[in-house]
Amino acid sequence: MTDLDEDDLGAQRSAPYLDALVAYGFRGPARFHVPGHKGGPGADPALRKAIGVDALAADVPQDIHGIDLGSVPTPYERAERLAAAAYGADRSFFLTNGATQGNHALCLALAPEGTHVIAQRNSHASVIDGLVLSGGSPTFVRPEYDAELGIAHCVTPEALAAALEADPEATAVFVVSPTYYGMTADIAGLAEVAHAADVALVVDQSWGPHFGFHPDLPATALSQGADAMLTSTHKIAGSLTQSAILHIAGSGRIDTAAVARVLRLLRSTSPSSLLIASLDSARRQLAMHGEQLLHETLQALDVARAKLRTIDGIELLDERHVGSKGIAAYDPMRIVLDVRATGCTGVELAAELRRTYDVHVELALQTTIVLIVGLGETQSALLRVAGDIEETVARLRRPEPVSVLDGTFTADLPPMPVTPRTAFLSDGIRVPVDEAVGRISCESIAAYPPGVPSLLPGELISQAMVAHLRSLVASGARLHGASDPAFETVTVMRLT
Repeated sequence: MTDLDEDDLGAQRSAPYLDALVAYGFRGPARFHVPGHKGGPGADPALRKAIGVDALAADVPQDIHGIDLGSVPTPYERAERLAAAAYGADRSFFLTNGATQGNHALCLALAPEGTHVIAQRNSHASVIDGLVLSGGSPTFVRPEYDAELGIAHCVTPEALAAALEADPEATAVFVVSPTYYGMTADIAGLAEVAHAADVALVVDQSWGPHFGFHPDLPATALSQGADAMLTSTHKIAGSLTQSAILHIAGSGRIDTAAVARVLRLLRSTSPSSLLIASLDSARRQLAMHGEQLLHETLQALDVARAKLRTIDGIELLDERHVGSKGIAAYDPMRIVLDVRATGCTGVELAAELRRTYDVHVELALQTTIVLIVGLGETQSALLRVAGDIEETVARLRRPEPVSVLDGTFTADLPPMPVTPRTAFLSDGIRVPVDEAVGRISCESIAAYPPGVPSLLPGELISQAMVAHLRSLVASGARLHGASDPAFETVTVMRLT
């Protein structure tokens, strides 16, 4: 955990927002305000049964005295301050629309119309959407690429330096660490490069909300010099789905007041009290018990990995990859399987695991499967899934290894003649995909998961990209953002 003085460490035992919410929700107040279910009585009986009357009682609106209003600092303000202390931030903001909301806010604050920024090409789709909102112009930096597995890893300081030299007008850098596969970049090196060019470094640490709370995990981006970082607390650290936190460092390179201003623009005036309370409680659990919970889970993972390594045809992506392809460290709180030698695709194996054992994985691609492990995962559960994988591989194995899909986006950086905003908001026309080659895309198309765009608005559509997206559809991937999910047509800018 981030170093705290004794007073702060003691303060981490409290969950002020959660405590205030419970005090109001369960004392029987006369609720002559929204929501209309009035703490449960007005809700459909099926909903009451599904989520419980306690959840409905704790579902209250913003601006309740004693929670969001009243003596300063309010419980809400105290909860955000405790999150900042736990993560080593100067200011932390609770997000109720996921890290997506944070990326949108940072783009609006740091990349207004006409501004240039450097963005990692395999950033989450929400970064591109944020640039559509803001009008910023991206210069993309290519991550290191694993051609054998067909997956992107991390941006190197050298690649970032070259990108900044190519676009000296850039005012901010957006990178991803860790990746979906648990690989973390050399954030200290990236920060040194960015700051030497007098630009802010923003790190999408969505997949690392637990970093910094156990010595065997990678360090947080803020502790390595980043100026802002996003943590999707719900992904691994135990808060409810759609909740996240945006953390700003005290470096002064990011105007905290500007971030707060755009967050007011993006935030619902009816934020979910349940999501906010879950962030407060997840922070408390990490601060007070995170190290022990993670210790127990990491021990269980060691046993499960030993079992997985005995399965013929399965290789693990793990700490052995550190030091190559821009990878500075590895997050052990996920299991990444290279399944090529089984003769089956990750999609096929995942479908069989789901059908036979009711095992649902986080991500299944052509060559890999990703399993996300949460706090408190038991050794028995992890060994059981390892056994399920072993039996599935034995049943489906084929002699010929699987190869990567053709035309992956990391093979090159397509030209971008116009900004994402210009293309997205243009009066586009839908054409058959074969007729779209050489035209400018109006769409952002990403396979979900992992939510990394293969095609961006403003980019020229290549024949290789058409082939790649078709292969994704054929493999069973869901195309997020596509106007035609079957990818038979695509929206492009009209010819002038």
